[in-house]
Amino acid sequence: MQEVLALALQSMHQDMQRLDRIGSNLANALTPGYQREAMASRPLGMVGSTFAAMVGNVPTAPSAAGMASATVPAPALLIQTDTRPGSLKSTGQGLDVALAGPGFFEVTTDVGPAYTRQGNFRLDGRGRLVTAQGFPVMGKGGEIYLNGERPFIDGAGNVYESESKSAGANAQPIAQLKVVQAEDPTRLQHKGDGLLAADGAFSVLKDADIQIRQGFLENSNVNSMQEMVQLVQTMRHFESMQKVALGYDEMTGQAIRKLGELS
Repeated sequence: MQEVLALALQSMHQDMQRLDRIGSNLANALTPGYQREAMASRPLGMVGSTFAAMVGNVPTAPSAAGMASATVPAPALLIQTDTRPGSLKSTGQGLDVALAGPGFFEVTTDVGPAYTRQGNFRLDGRGRLVTAQGFPVMGKGGEIYLNGERPFIDGAGNVYESESKSAGANAQPIAQLKVVQAEDPTRLQHKGDGLLAADGAFSVLKDADIQIRQGFLENSNVNSMQEMVQLVQTMRHFESMQKVALGYDEMTGQAIRKLGELS
């Protein structure tokens, strides 16, 4: 009978994780380029798992008799990044860029490369193109240096020093923004500050597949109304599972008292 309590408590644990993700999505509803985290529950398997393993997802050593059927519990929630692009808003700023199609800008952090769709860039004291947090934005040839804050950036990410220079027939770009695509988008993970990382490999997009809009920023793809509905549903489900756990605990206590009276 412990399985009933285990399933109720594990379901409550999933609801708590889901609430954390919903809260994060709602907090970033106005963050440029933010991509929401989508959640799906894994099956609550019971074969070969003890009560403690089901609640805490802690693998336990199976007995010799149950060696063949023992399984290692999987994490409670399957969390994936929703890679659907958000709408674009015009800012008129020369260093604001948005991706109208797939892909991510590559930036360099202290712990290695990371990826973002937040295009609210700026220049640091050295003239480097950096993110709002100060991480260098990478071009196909490395870091990008500019002499002014009014460059011209075309749809393929080619960066010119000024719009007037780009109009010339022989004008040459000083750099090109590096836009990459994750080979397995389901393995993207949020790292904070609008950055994403993944265990899988990234490939550089072809120029024909890049859709960059200068003077625009991408809105978050979070639907606040949808997240609020999920918030209410999750809270009600948590309360229902809490009642199940309390009811089962009360029933167990009554059974123990009855057995004590019979003895």
